[in-house]
Amino acid sequence: MFKMADRYGDAFSLHVPIYGPLVVVADPKLAKQVFTAAPDVLGNIQPNLSRLLGSGSVFALDNDEHRQRRRLLAPPFHGKSIKNYESIIEEETLREIAEWPQGTAFPTLPSTMRITLNAILRAVFGAEGAALDELRRIIPPWVTLGSRMAMIPNPSRTFGRYSPWGRLVEYRRRYDAIVDTLIANERADPDFENRTDVLALMLRSTYEDGSAMSRKDIGDELLTLLAAGHETTASTLGWAFERLSRHPDVLTALVAEAETGDNELRQATILEVQRQRTVIDAAGRHVHAPAFDLGDWSIPHGYSIIVSIARLHTDAELFANPDRFDPQRFVGTKPPSFGWLPYGGGARRCVGAVFANMEMDVVLRTVLRHFTIETTDAPGEKYHSRGVAYTPKDGGRIAVRRR
Repeated sequence: MFKMADRYGDAFSLHVPIYGPLVVVADPKLAKQVFTAAPDVLGNIQPNLSRLLGSGSVFALDNDEHRQRRRLLAPPFHGKSIKNYESIIEEETLREIAEWPQGTAFPTLPSTMRITLNAILRAVFGAEGAALDELRRIIPPWVTLGSRMAMIPNPSRTFGRYSPWGRLVEYRRRYDAIVDTLIANERADPDFENRTDVLALMLRSTYEDGSAMSRKDIGDELLTLLAAGHETTASTLGWAFERLSRHPDVLTALVAEAETGDNELRQATILEVQRQRTVIDAAGRHVHAPAFDLGDWSIPHGYSIIVSIARLHTDAELFANPDRFDPQRFVGTKPPSFGWLPYGGGARRCVGAVFANMEMDVVLRTVLRHFTIETTDAPGEKYHSRGVAYTPKDGGRIAVRRR
């Protein structure tokens, strides 16, 4: 995308296998047009992650169905509900970092993956037990395989249980059995009406017409939360440790702040990591209308429009010295609405964005209070594609000493 934008500018077209004809844009004015268009004009890109997460996932829905589902999902991830999860995240962080080696460089990404998965499991299901232990075993390899397969066409025939597609089916079978058990357990809880976990809220919630989510939709949506809710946040945390170990001035200031109740610089650092080391580098829409006027062009029905988030994040007109890691650019100011887009934009912006931000804040604060991160003058780690998300190639390696 970067090479083509350097050659053709911030708007160009191309044809991509699976997705067909695309228009790629990396201009905030054009991004605004895309993300503010009505859902019956621009819908979700096709195909999308619902191929892996299920037809009941929010990724699969458009128009009123999508709006109603988001309204149902929003309460657990906003306002007072968020405060209920902070202690869970701190507990999981302390449990994980207790095993960190001292004085020897190690990759943080496996740790951040475990922290974010355990945190989202507890937030979603509100309990521990054998069922959650089984999910801890199957979710990581399932998400890893699914991320790789997301960019590959589905075959026209079955290749057997040991093929990648067969393994995905088996993971789903085991997952559905676990979710059935967890739903039954929640419904049998005498205190069910007072439970605050996401599953209980889903089971109690109804749409505007009074109907409830189907069992399949609940399973698909829970899978979406588990898969999307841990990999991207963990990847950003891995990049955060990679960046901080190479910027001692920022690290020193963050350590001092962590001893107080403030988090302004920590929040700015999270925003800057998300800008400079973008984990999800693009967001797409599909043209449902007969045509869509985008800037000077008319995009025909059936095309998809890709907003190049990573390209926008390096726009020198939006961010002075974009190659420089500088959290101060976000201290006392908000990022540009259609130039800083780590969670996507518009009606399909990540429903868990507030939760993810809080989670990263708590993890960084906890680590900085308990460990001294050693700095290095080694070159920054390169990008590694997991299929959907981009992670540090060496896993965000750092060396630490307990404080």
